Amino acid sequence: MRTVHALRYVTPLREGGSLPAVVETDDDGMVVLKFRGAGQGPKALIAELIAGEIARTLGLPIPEILFVELDREFARTEPDPEIQDLIRASEGLNLGSDYLPGAINYDPAAMQPDAALASKIVWFDAFTSNVDRTARNPNLMVWHRKLYLIDHGAAMYFHHDWASAGEACTKPFVLIRDHVLLPFATQIAEVDSDLAVMLPDAEIERIVGLVPDSWLVDEPAFDSPTAYRQAYIDYLQQRLRVRAAFVQEAVRAHTAHL
Repeated sequence: MRTVHALRYVTPLREGGSLPAVVETDDDGMVVLKFRGAGQGPKALIAELIAGEIARTLGLPIPEILFVELDREFARTEPDPEIQDLIRASEGLNLGSDYLPGAINYDPAAMQPDAALASKIVWFDAFTSNVDRTARNPNLMVWHRKLYLIDHGAAMYFHHDWASAGEACTKPFVLIRDHVLLPFATQIAEVDSDLAVMLPDAEIERIVGLVPDSWLVDEPAFDSPTAYRQAYIDYLQQRLRVRAAFVQEAVRAHTAHL
């Protein structure tokens, strides 16, 4: 993954608990920046990174994810005291995604994705326990007439309670019933094996290995970043092995929509 440095705060994006913002970076680009110091803390960035890179591995359309270095002095040019505090609390390594200028929010009434793509996205969100792809908040953008997945900070909510994570990984994801693309996902069972084979153990290890040690802190369940990282690897690998539970639940939920 690339690392860029934030140069200029352009505009806040008030949606979402991580208080994202569009910032200009030293590669002459702009990114949507998620701040490590926001209320949700590093776990939102961990979920964003792991889920986002899983989506990319599966061939799903997602903007490039980048590490963004943020200097404390960056706050000096920002007049809003709240944003100044957020920047200071986020000094160091943060996470961003490529900004898609002119992109519009997805509207299922205006655009219906093909069944294969919808089914893959539903499978992915069930695997990562992503609660935030609903009709109310689809977290899908349309850019140049192509669908893009964004904002996975609410995925993998098991990591807010590691004591029950082992049990959680074997459970179906019942909230898939609220997925905005579920009505179009007629091939969930058919895409299952093709997607699972794209996530061998080594690929899960590679993706989780991208998480910086500096984010793997302040979790009482683990005594080191290595142990913390391994817990994500173990969870995701095991969830794939018992994926029949979430696949069957997604198929059942789709059938209930008919």
